[in-house]
Amino acid sequence: MGRLLPLLTADQALPGRDQAMPVPPAHHVNGHAISPPYPEGLEEAVFGLGCFWGAERKFWQTDGVWSTSVGYAGGHTPNPTYEEVCSGRTGHTEVVRVIYDPKRVSYAALLKVFFEAHDPTQGMRQGGDIGTQYRSAIYTTTPAQKQTAETALAAYGEKLRAAGFGAVTTEVREAPPFYYAEHYHQQYLAKNPGGYCGLGGTGISCPVGLEVTP
Repeated sequence: MGRLLPLLTADQALPGRDQAMPVPPAHHVNGHAISPPYPEGLEEAVFGLGCFWGAERKFWQTDGVWSTSVGYAGGHTPNPTYEEVCSGRTGHTEVVRVIYDPKRVSYAALLKVFFEAHDPTQGMRQGGDIGTQYRSAIYTTTPAQKQTAETALAAYGEKLRAAGFGAVTTEVREAPPFYYAEHYHQQYLAKNPGGYCGLGGTGISCPVGLEVTP
């Protein structure tokens, strides 16, 4: 069912607004900034892997990640609300913006977290969460990230097919604009420890990201 949902064209999307969503000045878990500017030497990665509540927790728990935030990307509507994204009329998917120290954690290691935390073969869904806003996506911020992501996707896709899964449906492309989600979504599961997390991986280990970083 979720695999068949089409994406909107720009002329079909909601108009959105010019005003950006206000966000907290500090990360609820580690106190770091969740919006720029960031300290020199840090890099940015953007991932969509289903409901962003559980997805963000996966990354803030990863050693070498400096900060995380959740938002919307990949669609057409500027500065959408959560309700607009859930309507399916923005084209966006729910994403996590990851600010990380490449001296402590590699991009390949982040890809390993990404792939193993969800099922990248489900199309426009993750488990019982169905809609274009739950699609799997890797939005790259450098040419090196894009190359690494494509290599990892091909390698993991082979392992999944060998295990009986379908084709990987993860979208890989240069990062489009990132729009912050509402303040109450930021680090949601730290504020609501018993909150919903619909993430579920395939149980298949991803063959990337195993190198030791300096």
